Amino acid sequence: MGSEAVVRLTGVSKRFGRVEAVAGIDLAVSQGERVAILGPNGAGKSTAISILLGLTRPDSGAAALYGVPASETVRAGRVGAMLQGVQLPWYATVGELIALARSVYPRSLPASELLRTAGLDRLTRRRIEKLSGGEAQRVKFAFALAGDPDLLVLDEPTAGLDVSARVSFWDTVGRLAAAGRTVIFATHYLAEAEDFADRVVVIARGRVVADGTSSEIRRAAATERRVSFRLDGASAAGLDRLPGVRTVAVRAGRAVLTCDDADAAVSALVQARGQVTDLEVTVGGLTEAYLALAHPAEAADEEREP
Repeated sequence: MGSEAVVRLTGVSKRFGRVEAVAGIDLAVSQGERVAILGPNGAGKSTAISILLGLTRPDSGAAALYGVPASETVRAGRVGAMLQGVQLPWYATVGELIALARSVYPRSLPASELLRTAGLDRLTRRRIEKLSGGEAQRVKFAFALAGDPDLLVLDEPTAGLDVSARVSFWDTVGRLAAAGRTVIFATHYLAEAEDFADRVVVIARGRVVADGTSSEIRRAAATERRVSFRLDGASAAGLDRLPGVRTVAVRAGRAVLTCDDADAAVSALVQARGQVTDLEVTVGGLTEAYLALAHPAEAADEEREP
């Protein structure tokens, strides 16, 4: 991973009427990074991406790609984007659209390579109206790749794809990234962020609320650990009085203790009960961290689950 700032958003803000969609975002992405952007609907992800690409003018702040205004980099053909809400002309064939896409870039991938990479080589004569939702997504992906871009920006790229198609898609993007491309993608699939991204940026309420590797975000959001063990018919009474224990739940014959201090809880548990069967101490995953950061009210409800 290089040190060159491919993407730099500085103090970017944008309002739509009374709605503050983006509220002062700072973001820098280096050459070769794979960055996932997470956030609930309405968090500001798509607006931030639109500003990043020069499609939306911020009310304040600036967006630069490769050290120049975003619109200049896009016009130079160094950026490929796959955006939500893009409608393909229903009457055109896949082959015709691929030819159009290649024609608008100063450099382009060979048509055969582009079709093969996007998984469209058997669909060139099919009209867009005859495509499935997943096939249409692959056409949009081909548009993003047509100019052989240095930077790929993908907004919910696997929406409408089944599980096997998503796996194939990320295998393809992984090969493109391994060749040195920078990839920024917004997704609602937390597993995609954890499995594919070098770095995860969580946006909520128009702001960046977390930025780091998935493990760093889990650690930053995890104010508690969970201690669980088999009850083996014993009662759960009194477990809530152990030091460091916040809540107690019984699930499928196991006691689950949410703890502020897991070490103190385990020590007291062993002293009180002697032998403890199948003891586990865990930290929440990226899903729990995401809820805590982006949906704090929902995370609190989850903690109170009986």
